[in-house]
Amino acid sequence: METSPVTRENEPMRHIHRILLTAVVLLTITGSLPAQEKSVNPGINESFENPEVDTFVERFEREGRDAFDHRHEIVETIGLKPGMVIADVGAGTGLFTRLFCPKVGPEGQVIAVDIAENFVRHVEQTAEKDGCGNVIGVVCTADSVNLPPNSIDRAFICDTYHHFEFPTKTMQSIHAALKPGGQVILIDFHRIEGTSREWIMGHVRAGQEVFTKEICDAGFRQIEVKPDMLDESYFVVFEKVPSPDSP
Repeated sequence: METSPVTRENEPMRHIHRILLTAVVLLTITGSLPAQEKSVNPGINESFENPEVDTFVERFEREGRDAFDHRHEIVETIGLKPGMVIADVGAGTGLFTRLFCPKVGPEGQVIAVDIAENFVRHVEQTAEKDGCGNVIGVVCTADSVNLPPNSIDRAFICDTYHHFEFPTKTMQSIHAALKPGGQVILIDFHRIEGTSREWIMGHVRAGQEVFTKEICDAGFRQIEVKPDMLDESYFVVFEKVPSPDSP
């Protein structure tokens, strides 16, 4: 990520060029999509403004949670290989971040992305304690994952998409961060009237069809669905569609 040394008088101009280039890339990707100025679910992330980590460890890393019960199958299905870079978007307490580490190996990288700084620091500390030197933490914002362009091979979004207040902008930022041919793995709750639990109906704003359309509209195509892998959630894989001006 480091750039070669430059002379003092050239550095400001180089910095401006980098900013302009980034802006051009983002405009190319997002120019045809409508701006998203208002949250689609105000207040959904209030509990993550200053979360008590131990409380959420007990909540996220327990038997009976669909993603936890199927965690090993999920990791194997993603098909990570040594050297890959995967962003665990909405990493929470780091359950999947830790499981991804040995799959990408020391030459790969796992990026724990979360809106709660408490979670990010917890994941960094536990990774260091466990000897996972390939983990870095990134505190994101409500509308961006804050990752550099073309920097990741996979974006993993588990039980998190329904927490996106600005899904269009967030998915645009993921699109920009993915390398050509990069993939998004989406796991979220089935929201089906008369079938899904009352908590899901009240907490999750929409079902699979709506979320799939939003993601495809942000520059992706659906390439795989695992309908029977999870009990009350779905597993869908999307691939980054190149922008029209891409080589």
